[in-house]
Amino acid sequence: MRSRRLRHWLVLAVTYLAVCTVGGIVVADGTLHPVRRALTNEEAADFRHALETLHSEMQEESITTSDGVPLRGWILRPQHDNNDAVMLLHGLADNRLGMSGYAQLFLAHGFTVLMPDARAHGESGGTVATYGLLERDDIHQWVDFLHNQPHARCVYGLGESMGAAELLQSLATDAKFCSVVAESPFSTFREVAYDRMGQPFHLGPWAGRTVLRPLIEAAFLRARWKYGFDMQRISPEDAAANSRVPVLLIHGVIDSNIPVRHSRLIHQLNPATELWEVPGADHCGAIAVAPEEFNKRVLNWFARSPTVAEVGTGVSR
Repeated sequence: MRSRRLRHWLVLAVTYLAVCTVGGIVVADGTLHPVRRALTNEEAADFRHALETLHSEMQEESITTSDGVPLRGWILRPQHDNNDAVMLLHGLADNRLGMSGYAQLFLAHGFTVLMPDARAHGESGGTVATYGLLERDDIHQWVDFLHNQPHARCVYGLGESMGAAELLQSLATDAKFCSVVAESPFSTFREVAYDRMGQPFHLGPWAGRTVLRPLIEAAFLRARWKYGFDMQRISPEDAAANSRVPVLLIHGVIDSNIPVRHSRLIHQLNPATELWEVPGADHCGAIAVAPEEFNKRVLNWFARSPTVAEVGTGVSR
């Protein structure tokens, strides 16, 4: 009787580990190969038409990364240039058009706007998204591109969700931003993985930390052994903690995708960051819930930022 019970539990344990292993492989492959939202000619034409009301110009731009991946985007130039530029970074499985509303806001206030597609997204090349491991260097190259534009003074950054997390990670080295705004970022890739495991079952991150932990570990191993990516190094909170670039964090209090605790963790590690928690806002929903306050906070944040030289020395205006 005892041996039969032992065999029963052994079968259950082996089955559980096998399911977690297979599940981890599926999760890792799906995470690294997100669905690509195509940028259609019709959508591009509609956006170009919207820019005509602002008397702004749109131009195609591209760069090639250090690992040979072509990245594509638009640079938008306002009618009355204030000599500053802002880079807009979209979220997962989206493309540059996901940031079109913000682009119109900044153009109306005289900013040159860069709207790139992240690698493995939109019209950019690459087949793998790494959530900041490679994208941080892509961002550095785009910032250098903006600083080489005529009359370039300050370059700012605004990112949403995945774009926000990648933007924060770019601050770890060679930061040439005067300041940045990150809406709904995750604190670390491991922490958001815990959330992802529990969300299909309407559970908290505890499910990923306990019952489904072997699946997460299998996914991390898959990413490292097959693709060569150590996903545990993806840590926006560490990058923000060690950066002098001013960071405004924005997070919806009822965010059901990336819970607000992620921005709280980032802010806790670097109290010099500013955190605006938006009541009633879901994922990346601050501008929908409080549009006037969103515009005011973001524009004021950029207006009072130090220059790149002052950021490097820790001096404020």
